[in-house]
Amino acid sequence: MLSPRPPAAHILAFAQTLQGGGVEKALLRLVRGWNDLGRRVTLVIGDATGPLARDLPGGVDVHLLGRSTMIGMGGLATLTQEIGPDVLFCPGNHYSALAAWTRLRLGHSCPPIVAKISNALVRRDHGPAFAMAYRRWLRWHPSFVDRLVAMSPAMAEEACAEMGADPAMLRVIPNPPVRAVDGAAPPAMPRGRFLLGVGRLASQKRWDRLVAAFDQIADRDMALMIVGEGSERAALEAQIAALGLRDRVSLPGHVTDPTPVIARATALALVSDFEGVPGVLRESLAVGTPVISTDSSVAVREIITRPSLGTIVTAGDTAGLVAALEHWLAPGRARPRPVPQPGEDAAAAYLDLFDEVVLERRFAMAA
Repeated sequence: MLSPRPPAAHILAFAQTLQGGGVEKALLRLVRGWNDLGRRVTLVIGDATGPLARDLPGGVDVHLLGRSTMIGMGGLATLTQEIGPDVLFCPGNHYSALAAWTRLRLGHSCPPIVAKISNALVRRDHGPAFAMAYRRWLRWHPSFVDRLVAMSPAMAEEACAEMGADPAMLRVIPNPPVRAVDGAAPPAMPRGRFLLGVGRLASQKRWDRLVAAFDQIADRDMALMIVGEGSERAALEAQIAALGLRDRVSLPGHVTDPTPVIARATALALVSDFEGVPGVLRESLAVGTPVISTDSSVAVREIITRPSLGTIVTAGDTAGLVAALEHWLAPGRARPRPVPQPGEDAAAAYLDLFDEVVLERRFAMAA
């Protein structure tokens, strides 16, 4: 006897590219989980080239738009209407404009939209005028999104405050944990002790801040390795050369599975201006590597919960960052006990939410 069709039997999700961003990495882990749990998943992608292409799970319908700009991704609305999914999943803040456009275009025929909050809603990189416009944009979200997903309780509280969202709209679901990649070769690592950064070479991440602080630490035998790729590579390479650090700082590019590198590192640093729930902090603590992080998100203090795990510094506090690096890079410093990552049941939790929101829509239409 066949099992009854679940309310959200067909999920449509979307992404611009597969170049290696954290939002896209988490999306592919969720897509794999939904697919493994028997749901039909359609993934709309602007450009499917990039290092994450190898992570596309089999059995998932992939629709290529051929254009990865946000304007080019506007075809999502038409595709959604043609495909007719039960629910539309927006994987992060960056993509919410596409969700709003799809709702505006399709009106009442638009499927329910579930949107994940992937980044801080209070952004220190915004000037006063842009910050005001951004707050107004955030306040509009409850009008076109059926449910919001926060990755931690603190982020859910921030969403209620900044978006004016009813707490009933919010569900807290951590990202699924990162898994080891079979057959992935680790990059060449420094022979001795080293400081590690993991993330896109993008302005948000402020790797220039880490390079400048690293230049001030006393241990001249310490190395720095920053794993990731992005638009800031040339600027970082120029900074490294200007400081005379070419022999001590390496930028190996994208790494398929950074876990072995994280496990070998003396400490991991994340110095971003803003983040969502920084998965790399959890990945690091899961293998017992201490962390140094800026206060880039309300979720950072939910991860670094005690001094034995790492240090939180104020973004822009160079002296504080250097002091934290000196502390954790000191020879013989005790490493923390591994902290298990949350999110083992993330895919199933999302499916429960998808089913709930689809049923609510059906009941509202029938009333």
